Amino acid sequence: MLENAVSDIPRFYTALAEWLSCNLFVLLLGPKIKIKNYILFSAIYLIALAFFLEVTATIPLLLWILCMILAFLSIVGFIWLCNRISIYESIFYAVMAFAVAECIASLEWQVVNYIYSDTSKIPLIIEVLAILLIYGSVIFGIWKLLSTRISKETRLHIEKKDWFISLFICVLVFGFSNISFISFNSITPKPYSIQIGAIRTLVDVAGVAMLYAHLLSCYNNMVRRELDAVQGALKNQYIQYKQSRDSIEIINMKYHDMKHQINILRGMNDSEQRAALLDRMEADIKAYELQYKTGNSVLDTVLTSKSMQCDKHGITMIVVADGALLDFMDAMDICSIFGNALDNAIEATMKLEDKEKRLIHVNVSQFKSFVMIRFENYFTGNLKKEGASFKTTKKNAEDHGYGIKSINYTVEKYDGAVDIKANDKWFEIKILIPIKVK
Repeated sequence: MLENAVSDIPRFYTALAEWLSCNLFVLLLGPKIKIKNYILFSAIYLIALAFFLEVTATIPLLLWILCMILAFLSIVGFIWLCNRISIYESIFYAVMAFAVAECIASLEWQVVNYIYSDTSKIPLIIEVLAILLIYGSVIFGIWKLLSTRISKETRLHIEKKDWFISLFICVLVFGFSNISFISFNSITPKPYSIQIGAIRTLVDVAGVAMLYAHLLSCYNNMVRRELDAVQGALKNQYIQYKQSRDSIEIINMKYHDMKHQINILRGMNDSEQRAALLDRMEADIKAYELQYKTGNSVLDTVLTSKSMQCDKHGITMIVVADGALLDFMDAMDICSIFGNALDNAIEATMKLEDKEKRLIHVNVSQFKSFVMIRFENYFTGNLKKEGASFKTTKKNAEDHGYGIKSINYTVEKYDGAVDIKANDKWFEIKILIPIKVK
């Protein structure tokens, strides 16, 4: 017999650890099935997993490896069915869940064996307390660690290489943590030294740490891509503003010249028909003059540019704005907020068959010590809420939705807040920004 021998981890403990771990990731990602169905499905999964691991406890090595693969695939399936995410994402999170489960089960059993040399004599209350304390504290710690990186609002958009790397790490760690004490003829539980158990636990902890580092890498890549897209949306609106400003200046110069020409023509001996014609020309010119004079030249240009788009599509844009309230804001930030919000509003109202509902309301006013900016428009279809925002209705969703993100990013620079609502086919973006004196 080995001195300080340790028996293998009870299969139910392993099943419980795997069940807790995969539920941890399901809850972090936000289950997409009804809560009653989720609870029932989760309970059935625990019973099935525990039964499967118990009945396969004394099988030969090759079959044991196959059973471990099946257990892992069951975790993949559980996460996939509960969260309705892609298969690549399901594998990625299942790998982490499997590694965390191995670590929890190994750590708990190692601690218990340090206290009791004969595990057959461990009081039931001690076993229960050890599971509650160690399983609970590790799961809670990992949840606190991951909750800032994984949530139902945060999608990492896992690529093939990401889940392949995570799977490779898991296989490597699982192999090293088990190779020290398994027999090549069978995996019937055998006692092994407590030192080997400690090495196994350390390898599992290292595996979880490597997978967490890989998760951070995926998260940072996602943040970098998103930031680049948001910055691109912001710059795009600023470029549009500069182009519109130059175009409007040229147009206004032309209109100014035409006014002088009309005045000269009026001074001539013209017929009534010519006078009527000139009146119509002047009316047409006024329709294209700079319509908005809010007190902020940047806002005036953006509103004028967007109003021309509205005219083209039969959209009525009603603006009540005190542009002077925005003087403390950078020109690019004004372009980002108003350009992206109005682009979304125009795109939504263009889809309305009833032209009388093609309305966009824009308001800029002071509310106590805040600038309040509101955009309102009708919309068709159903909008699905995704966290604090709404899920894009466009195809290739992961390549869209950066207009709203750009608005949020810009408003946060000024310590402001964005509130988005959609009620009775009426979409509203309300922004509050503290007024700052330049």
